[in-house]
Amino acid sequence: MQFAHSEEQQLIRESARSFLAARAGAAQVRAAMEQPGGYDGELWRQMAGELGWSGLAIPQAYGGAGLGWVELCILQEEQGRRLIASPFFATAGLAAPIIEAAGSETQRRTLLAPLAAGEVRVACALAGPDGRPPCTGVTVTLGGQGERFSLSGVSDFVIHGDAADLLLVLARTAGSHGDEAISVAVLPARAAGITVHPHVMLDLTRPMSRIEFDNVSIGREQLLGEPGGAAAAVGRGLDLARIALASEALGGAQHVLEITTAYVKQRVQFGRPIGSFQAIKHRLADMMIEVEAAKSAAWYAACVAQEQPAELAEAAAIAKSYCCDAFCDCAANAIQLHGGVGFTWEHEAHLYLKRARATATLLGSPGWQRERLVRLFASGAATTPAF
Repeated sequence: MQFAHSEEQQLIRESARSFLAARAGAAQVRAAMEQPGGYDGELWRQMAGELGWSGLAIPQAYGGAGLGWVELCILQEEQGRRLIASPFFATAGLAAPIIEAAGSETQRRTLLAPLAAGEVRVACALAGPDGRPPCTGVTVTLGGQGERFSLSGVSDFVIHGDAADLLLVLARTAGSHGDEAISVAVLPARAAGITVHPHVMLDLTRPMSRIEFDNVSIGREQLLGEPGGAAAAVGRGLDLARIALASEALGGAQHVLEITTAYVKQRVQFGRPIGSFQAIKHRLADMMIEVEAAKSAAWYAACVAQEQPAELAEAAAIAKSYCCDAFCDCAANAIQLHGGVGFTWEHEAHLYLKRARATATLLGSPGWQRERLVRLFASGAATTPAF
């Protein structure tokens, strides 16, 4: 099977790469980490509002550009190359597909239009303090019935939870387990009863927070779809987000391969560039193989997201597990091959390794994704034969 992006998709990549090269260099990324919320607000305004990136994959009926997940993943890949710190993934790559999958027609129109216009930032409270991936890890409980409900509990590791305008919260009915009785609530981030505690994370380019819900009152209209019946829709939204994360990891892996290759051509030892040493060549070759395989996994998964929904869970698990492993391996090799300078705070290599490790744990680790694949094959739900 041959994969190639269309001319339009290539133009999206080129324009995104050019824009980010000018607006998000290494120094600018470090400066953004020190700003309130941990990101560059002006860069986010340009990306989401002026360029329309946040609405790229949202249907035109809801105010978006009406393109698809391939185009959004191209943006994710280019942002991964630069370690962009912004609410883009949390808003456009995670919240938007869940809203589109779980919400009613009215809710989609109400919520997705301002999101597509870049007018709101959404943080997704998906799981509890133990770090288990959703929906298994959901610990916030939903109480009440009829027209009034309440949210109680703690959701942890919420991306940009301290800078969001809206919160998308997964909650379960008390006493339920696994994917049972899952609901999705959308409410203002500053609603009464909500307390946000920012974390100091390993990955400083993707700040997270712990959010406490103390009997937060919400109306029936703030629940997407039917109460307790959102698990399947949430699962689809999460798989789309996993593919977006895989594309971001691919971009990071490509970048560390490029900077490492450039460095070993310049660094001279024993009178010759270290890139001419066989051991270095082998490490670079291993990195290149991982990057190329990750590219196939990520691009295929993005195509599946648009064209073959029956294969979505399988493709998402493969892409998320392989691309995150490749990013971790390439980032670790980059630090080693840069020698002493690779271990310094001033060099960017450690930022990529930290992003790689943090991304690997989001929405299910590579090991968890492989276990999920085994369960898909065992149940017969996978579309690809196991042998």
